[in-house]
Amino acid sequence: MLENSTIKDYLMLHFIVVIWGFTAILGLLISMPSVEIVFYRTLLASGFLGLVFLVKKQKIKLSNQELVKVIGTGFLISLHWILFFWAAQVSTASVCLAGMATTSLWTAFIEPMVNKSKIKWFEILLGLMVISGLYVVFSFEGGYWLGLSMAVASALIAAIFTVINGRLTKRHSPYVLTFYEMLGACIFSVLFMPFYAAFFTEGAGLQLIPQGWDWFWLFLLGGVCTVYAFSVSVELMRRLTAFAINLTVNLEPVYGIVLAVLIFGEKEQMTPGFYLGTLIILISVLLYPVFNYFNRIRHVKRVLGV
Repeated sequence: MLENSTIKDYLMLHFIVVIWGFTAILGLLISMPSVEIVFYRTLLASGFLGLVFLVKKQKIKLSNQELVKVIGTGFLISLHWILFFWAAQVSTASVCLAGMATTSLWTAFIEPMVNKSKIKWFEILLGLMVISGLYVVFSFEGGYWLGLSMAVASALIAAIFTVINGRLTKRHSPYVLTFYEMLGACIFSVLFMPFYAAFFTEGAGLQLIPQGWDWFWLFLLGGVCTVYAFSVSVELMRRLTAFAINLTVNLEPVYGIVLAVLIFGEKEQMTPGFYLGTLIILISVLLYPVFNYFNRIRHVKRVLGV
């Protein structure tokens, strides 16, 4: 019975990762630009969570100091998503996801800096592998340099707010954090709109009115890909190890690229050099939790004198 339950949890985890991999595709299915997409995504997500708190009559009050920190983290999340969807729109979903595959390794470098600990030797090695993989992608897909650069920048920002969230979740409920972060992300998207409209829309202005299927895709993005996926992932964290979760989440670019090719066909067909570079990045990403796991075992043995 326990074994069946564990298998079910792993299958659910992979399903959640597939959902996250689908977000770049939604960025292409929605006819609106990236800033407007992020505005609606965060508005709907914070609205869904706010409604849940209202129905449950749950207290979500934070001190002013903590509220500023959480809202500020929401600003970073908003910028991350704006660059993420923008990268997919100026290139392809596959290129965007290839750049986003660097997130966990950016985290591996940023976390020791924040926590004032040493960077491990294998993190430097894997970091060099990622750089070589990006170089291969750039060499064969030079026409997509802007989208790939945006995706890598988005991955860097994602690594920063992931480290920040690692500290915030120790003090607050993940659901309360998500509500205020989505609220902060929504506020940032609104504040960014005038600058975006003035310099990046070529006089066309903002496109705030969803067209056709946009409402459906936006509700899917805000409800399923954001609120539902997050809620289930938090629940799974109570039963699965961090190693298993991190290893599976690293497959997000793989699932996303496969889905993009299946849905968009020839538009997502890239050169063999692109897939070689992406494979190098993914191998380095998948090797990180393995190296980290054995490094921890070696550290424990050294402490215990085994």
